[in-house]
Amino acid sequence: MKRRVAITGLGLVSSQGQDPLAAFDAWMKGESAVAWQEVGEAPHTARIPAAYCDADLVSVLGKSRVATMDRFSQLAAVAAGSAWQDAGLQDMTPEQREHVAVLWGTGGGGVQTTERSYRDLYVRGRPRISPLSVVLGMNNAAASHIALQFGAGGACVTYSVACASSAIAIGEAMRRIQYGDCEVALAGGAESAMPYGAVKAWESLQVLALPGEQSVAASCRPFHAERKGLVLGEGAAALLLEDWDRAKQRGARIYAELVGYASTCDHSHMTMPNSEGQYRALRQALADAQATPESVTYVNAHGTATREGDPSEIDALKQLLGEHAQHTLISATKSMHGHLLGAAGAIEALITALAVHRDAVPPTAHLDQIDSACTGMDHVAGQGREGVGMRLALSNSFAFGGSNAVLVMRPVE
Repeated sequence: MKRRVAITGLGLVSSQGQDPLAAFDAWMKGESAVAWQEVGEAPHTARIPAAYCDADLVSVLGKSRVATMDRFSQLAAVAAGSAWQDAGLQDMTPEQREHVAVLWGTGGGGVQTTERSYRDLYVRGRPRISPLSVVLGMNNAAASHIALQFGAGGACVTYSVACASSAIAIGEAMRRIQYGDCEVALAGGAESAMPYGAVKAWESLQVLALPGEQSVAASCRPFHAERKGLVLGEGAAALLLEDWDRAKQRGARIYAELVGYASTCDHSHMTMPNSEGQYRALRQALADAQATPESVTYVNAHGTATREGDPSEIDALKQLLGEHAQHTLISATKSMHGHLLGAAGAIEALITALAVHRDAVPPTAHLDQIDSACTGMDHVAGQGREGVGMRLALSNSFAFGGSNAVLVMRPVE
């Protein structure tokens, strides 16, 4: 018999700050953190709309720790620490911590370190680079730092599956608790993928949005008839997952119950989304939750604001929901916090957990004209909705390479 899984802690470092509840209030108001961001070092610089984290990480981690961590690991460590504190696990014994698992997601890992190393070699002409380059830049560095931070001796696994990375990490952490591999897991993702080289690579793909005509904050407009593409963001989010009975026994506050997860592959194209593969992930996740389409109240969409991606996701959802689609609330919060790539699934899972907890749905910002290809669902636009009667919520993450992941949550009964 599968164990139930509770979400008992949330941690966040985002362009809307580090307090999940305050950030959720901003998202409910449709407040976008997208602004002009300068990236790179002269003479190689670029100016793009982006959602950047203006967080004082040194004050939390200390100078010596920061010096041994790429920025994505710094963001991860702060978010994980906040989730741990929020869950009230400070009194766990060293013996108990030996069974805590860390499952983390990132798309690019230490790209800041990689770019700095290449700059030293090829621009500055230095014969050597930092001896810490490998351990700072490796994709599993963030998860390893989190395990060191808490003495977590269970599984320490990193998932790098492009934009589905952290959603898969959370889903796989759920599985480990369900089947008794561990009782507590820190799961989430971190990304800081805005060095000059990475930005130029995204520009070459021609998927980055131009600045909004009215304001740069409105650059990312998922489901809009005149959407132009995605906006990069950075940050980290962590969920503390816990065996339900353990959480109840210690009197923990439970934000939501994580009840379903599935991951599929389109196996059709490296970059072109495929609604059939997405539909299979949605259908399997709902089956895993032992739920019906009519029980779905809200979908936190992957919604990147690309021309091809948004209609594909709507089509997959309408296949799943049938006539119930028109009564299902949907929003894409990337319109406010940007696309965190490998960490997108984590921040959107955090938002979904709070939506379930608060019985409130944040909006898709700047959505004043819905594309005809994206109609057929109840779009929450501009401002959030309170008192929606939440029964079940889905969080979608669909990635380059054709990987799809769906998480399912429900309110505490």
